[in-house]
Amino acid sequence: MAGVEDIPELHCEMDDEDDDSDDWNEVEEMDQPLAVCLFCPRGFGAISDAISHCKKDHLFDLYKLRTRFNMDCFSFIKLVNYIRIHHPEPSVLMDSMELVWEDEEYMKPVHEDDPWLMFDIDDLEVSLPKMSIGNNGFHVVNAENGCVTLSEQHFTELQRTIQTLTMQVQEKDVVLEGVLQDMEVMRGATQHLLGNSKCSESAEPLLERGDHVRTDSYRKAILENQATMAGKSVLDLGCGTGILSMFAASAGALRVVGIDQSDIIYHAMDIIRENHLSLKIQLVKGRLEDTNLPIEKVDVIVSEWMGYFLLFEGMLDSVIYARDHYLSPGGLLLPNRCSISLLGVADLARYGELVGFWSDVYGYRMSCLQREVVREPMVEVISEEKVVTDTCLLTQLDLYTCTIDSVDFTADFELRVTKNDTLTALAGFFDVFFDLPCHVSFTTGPHKPPTHWKQTIFFLDEPIPVKLGEVLSGKLICQRHRKEARSLTVTIILQGKKCKYIMS
Repeated sequence: MAGVEDIPELHCEMDDEDDDSDDWNEVEEMDQPLAVCLFCPRGFGAISDAISHCKKDHLFDLYKLRTRFNMDCFSFIKLVNYIRIHHPEPSVLMDSMELVWEDEEYMKPVHEDDPWLMFDIDDLEVSLPKMSIGNNGFHVVNAENGCVTLSEQHFTELQRTIQTLTMQVQEKDVVLEGVLQDMEVMRGATQHLLGNSKCSESAEPLLERGDHVRTDSYRKAILENQATMAGKSVLDLGCGTGILSMFAASAGALRVVGIDQSDIIYHAMDIIRENHLSLKIQLVKGRLEDTNLPIEKVDVIVSEWMGYFLLFEGMLDSVIYARDHYLSPGGLLLPNRCSISLLGVADLARYGELVGFWSDVYGYRMSCLQREVVREPMVEVISEEKVVTDTCLLTQLDLYTCTIDSVDFTADFELRVTKNDTLTALAGFFDVFFDLPCHVSFTTGPHKPPTHWKQTIFFLDEPIPVKLGEVLSGKLICQRHRKEARSLTVTIILQGKKCKYIMS
């Protein structure tokens, strides 16, 4: 065979077996990359040694940092890459009270095969000092007349262990205190959600107790316009409990397909079966953009897609996708039109509770927290007597023609003051229209019964005295948040002052 003479002769001698094994182990060890310290060039064969070095020589306590921020593996990876990129002082990180490394860009490894990135942060614990013990597994102690005598070494080790355990308990107490605070926040958020939120995905999305306005409006739009439904195919986008699908079936729809990515759809399936509508209604679980529906085109798309201030956490993008991909030419959108409006509010008591409070907290000013409160709009019901201006229309959305860019809009506004008072906030709300033979509409404004969306309150930095007949001119700029597609940035310019709000 050609080239046979070029093949080197192979030797295998049993006497060299142990040596070969040792050489192999050495190669394996050499292949393992060193865990290079996060703050200096020193390398370590084990990540645990590197962590101990960071704590001892750089005063960088990873365990404390993990406990403070309740870090998971992703946050830890971001931290490592953040340090590799920016080379911060360890003391800066240990003193930090916020996660400066939370940006997604820090998920990209700076060093390939960095052992730090392979370490499971959940395995990190405070290491207890090792205690020297006798051959029998116990320390030798003397006991006479009920008294126990310890060696000095044993006593010192016990003290060290007690100190370490005490530190662990204190750190756990800090974590528990944070958890308790989080629970209080969650409890308040739950109250807020049950009263306000659109996302009752686990309970009653379109059937919230006390909010009949929206459900009745959809019912009237569908059942009082049966001619538009009879014999038609219908897509119920974000079907929730399936109530709109059942309205459509009752109005004579030939076929109804409902889709929702929430687990509530499983309850909807039971509800459909319970009401003997399984032959007409088919439910699909999933996100519309990622799901192939069992129907190519539909004659009607119905959806309760609106969010706070109409656009915050709403489903406008999905409605547009459904319209462009599934609606037959000449098909119907329900609703087909929406508008956003603005008015002025005077409520010094509420302003004092939420904003003014931070001007004097037990004699101390906390202006930074006041700014945080102001920049995050509140969702509340405004009593009609608190309204001190007329209403100004900001923008209208035609669902047949709007695009995903319609979320971004700029509107000049003029609000005529209706009584002498002190303006503390501007409030946004929206109206919904079903332009059908039997016209139906509803509003989320304060002059009508409250809905689940309530009103969106934009508090001013400082209250403004206003007089009857005065006209307040300003500008509102609404933009989709750069990082969170369902969030909004709203900028309001009023009397030369600009305030930026984040709805996230």
